[in-house]
Amino acid sequence: MKQIFTSLILVAGSLQSFAQVTWSTPVTVSTGGTLGNLHPRVTLNRSGNPMVLWGKTDTKAYFSRWNGTAFTTPVAVGNMGINVFAQSWAGPDIASYGDTVYVTMKRSPETMNMNHMYMAHSYDGGVTFSDTVRIDNIDTSMSRFPIVTTTSTGNPLVAFMKFNTTFGDAKYVVSRSTSYGMSFSADALASGTAGDVCDCCPASIISSGSKAIMLFRNNLSNIRDIWAGMSSDGGATFPMNIPVDTTNWMIMSCPSSGPDGFIIGDSIYTVFMSTSTGTALVHLSRASISGMTAKHSPITGMFTGLSSQNYPRIANAGNAATAVWKQNTSSGNSIVYSFTNNITSGLPAYTVVPTATGSGMMNADVAMTPGAIHIVWEDDNSGKVMYVKGTYTVPSSIENVAGKERIEIYPNPANEEFTVSLNKVSSISYCSLIDNSGRNIELKPVVANGKATFSLSGVAKGGYYFVMQDEAGKSYYSKVIVQ
Repeated sequence: MKQIFTSLILVAGSLQSFAQVTWSTPVTVSTGGTLGNLHPRVTLNRSGNPMVLWGKTDTKAYFSRWNGTAFTTPVAVGNMGINVFAQSWAGPDIASYGDTVYVTMKRSPETMNMNHMYMAHSYDGGVTFSDTVRIDNIDTSMSRFPIVTTTSTGNPLVAFMKFNTTFGDAKYVVSRSTSYGMSFSADALASGTAGDVCDCCPASIISSGSKAIMLFRNNLSNIRDIWAGMSSDGGATFPMNIPVDTTNWMIMSCPSSGPDGFIIGDSIYTVFMSTSTGTALVHLSRASISGMTAKHSPITGMFTGLSSQNYPRIANAGNAATAVWKQNTSSGNSIVYSFTNNITSGLPAYTVVPTATGSGMMNADVAMTPGAIHIVWEDDNSGKVMYVKGTYTVPSSIENVAGKERIEIYPNPANEEFTVSLNKVSSISYCSLIDNSGRNIELKPVVANGKATFSLSGVAKGGYYFVMQDEAGKSYYSKVIVQ
């Protein structure tokens, strides 16, 4: 078993960036019918198992989780007395922190100011959910598109689009919770004061340490590019906004397509669709938070037979990343992906997700842990929500032992938390515990005063390897006893 640990901790950033993925047989999450199959979203529990959320047209949000052998019978989430907004291009959202799960939803119809946004939470990995808690306190203003992420403390951070009483003056705002979804703060403007946002375009909220980034599609005189609202105080304020997309796409109608992304250190990685060249293409952008600059390019560019690409999503596990999107070519519709072991080198050419082909391919989502990729998609031909798991080799090399640095953590043995000094470490991109069976338990640091503190809430007693990687790809490790 000691040899297994050795190979797991030797993450080598210099090996091949574009690695092979081995896919399992696709599995049905929901057969659809009375439960619908719209806009599926996937997140992971503390054990790295998938939890899936989707909707039925403007009625209910449904949830299912992997129990080790199959997906559980779907259950409706939220107050059964209200209907919620759900379409193929937008709908309820989900995020998790270990076994704490948050689901956001908007009451339907959206255009009535008495129809609010709500959250349901689970503290047991989706086995049970709470009743709904109201998110917005916006008087007679109207709202839509509630989206959620989690902070380094495991609290939810919710973004939503806010309108005036006539459904105009569209802005994205953010509301925080310090009570694990039991109550929410007044909203803070996140999309800036210049112009409206694209009022039919969903957005994405991402978080890392004290950083919170609001990714949204703007509407500046019908130039509908992707922007980032940036917060350095955990989403309390968003004083700066920068464009992460400079394609200058002008369109008079609403594209109903938004961005997705993640943060590694000082970099924001964003995927989005733009039709600035005349063909809808998915782009990858990398923006510097400190430098306030961004570069982007199409992932595939134009190729023979391509008609359009849309609805991109992206996830990462350290520097490894996977993007998925809907693609239409002369061969028909498909859900495709692009995977790399090192996102700093960009993304390679696409590959079709196994069995995800046909005219009914509409929308997809992706989540990752080290060595595993989880993809869900909407198949309107069968009416199903589908899932597939891919595995890849985390780069490792015995000859690189000397290049890996052992760090000290304290206290050790640890009980509720442990701390790492960051005097030798640049920005953290990924960290986890590895148990005796090789299972990864992802951790999220709380960084302050040159130290990173890691909560051990929910971690079983025993011996682990603690593994941490910085943005440059350098790896650090330590043994830790949890008692």
